[in-house]
Amino acid sequence: METEKVIPEAEELPKAIVRRVVRDTLSRLSTGDGGDLNLHKDALLAFSESARIFIHYLSATANDICKESKRQTINADDVFKALEEIEFPEFVEPLRSSLTEFRKKNSGKRAGASETKEVKKKKKVEEEPLKKSGGKSRKSSKVADEDDSFK
Repeated sequence: METEKVIPEAEELPKAIVRRVVRDTLSRLSTGDGGDLNLHKDALLAFSESARIFIHYLSATANDICKESKRQTINADDVFKALEEIEFPEFVEPLRSSLTEFRKKNSGKRAGASETKEVKKKKKVEEEPLKKSGGKSRKSSKVADEDDSFK
């Protein structure tokens, strides 16, 4: 009787993404057209489990490197050092270039988002005094009401 290892759903990798990565990689490596690749369910599960274990091992190693540096947050350099430590140095340069490209691509988005926040903040500051007083200051309207009561 086989015992199946139950993995919490939060730790599972998305099956659609694993399937897409495996199919794309296999189609690039295949000599034929590779257009219609079928993956057996067990093969897909094996790829998913292997990737999950690799991610856990890499993150644990990066965490150890981070703790040795007396920090609590893992950064990209910790991951690069961990890849070298677990004997996958061939991944460091492609990953480093992908990270650089990703950061360049998203730096424009961040700049646009921060500009938008600044513009919104300025508008809010400009509109705030007008909203509170309804166009005139509170004190002047209160004084005007009191003046009317004495007449």
